[in-house]
Amino acid sequence: MSWYITRKKKRERAIRQEPLHIIPAEDLKFSIITICHNSENVIRKTIESVLNQDYKGAVEYLIIDGASTDKTVEIAKSYKERFEQCGYEYLIISEPDNGIYDAMNKGIRRSTGNIIGIINSGDWYESNAIITVAETYKDTPFDMFYADINLVKADGNIIVKHSRHDWIVTSRHWNHPTSFVIKRTYDELGSFRCEGIHDDFEFLLRVRKAGKKIVIRNVVLANFMTGGTSNQKSLKKSVKRIMDRYRSYRGNGYSRMYLLECVGIEVAKAILS
Repeated sequence: MSWYITRKKKRERAIRQEPLHIIPAEDLKFSIITICHNSENVIRKTIESVLNQDYKGAVEYLIIDGASTDKTVEIAKSYKERFEQCGYEYLIISEPDNGIYDAMNKGIRRSTGNIIGIINSGDWYESNAIITVAETYKDTPFDMFYADINLVKADGNIIVKHSRHDWIVTSRHWNHPTSFVIKRTYDELGSFRCEGIHDDFEFLLRVRKAGKKIVIRNVVLANFMTGGTSNQKSLKKSVKRIMDRYRSYRGNGYSRMYLLECVGIEVAKAILS
């Protein structure tokens, strides 16, 4: 028991650390990354959610396409003039990649902003997403930020997934599409490792392990369409997701007991889907 309390106190001290480098408000620049491949049916909603942001500061938007063979790139190019009119930088890169996290890493490397958000094709931001993050940073500088999200089912039903900081770490209260990370954090810790479907969660574990400052807002800032790779049904895929998540825990020094957490999440998905 004393071991658990000591470990909990260490984590508490870590999560409360302040960022070593604070970006002056006038120097804030956001880089928003969308990765896509053959997304002609869903890419417009994602692009327009960035185009229609309330934020009027410096923003660049990077479309990282995996050499689509449909009209995804053509659709993306059709928005170039509208982004120029609203003052946002707009870059489209279309070439083969080695999967979603390789594409995300490519976007991070090409980013010139100091706060990076990633919203995948088919998902979309609320119009106040970037301005909420900017105002939060000015009030409470962070290394990583995330907020609540709408989980949108195929039948149109919506479930709000709330965010919070759990002392017993879990992905249940963290939402990647609402995450914004200071670029220096990627520079210091590295980006995604391209080892499995839960590479984004593994990065969160690295941020926590490093004692970086995480700030959470309980406001819905993004919408996520369920039924993607992380929700595909089959015993084989479920087992792979369990082992990918478990590897993320173990690689960051967490107990083997977290295997129960990994199994529990997949069981919950099966029950609720």
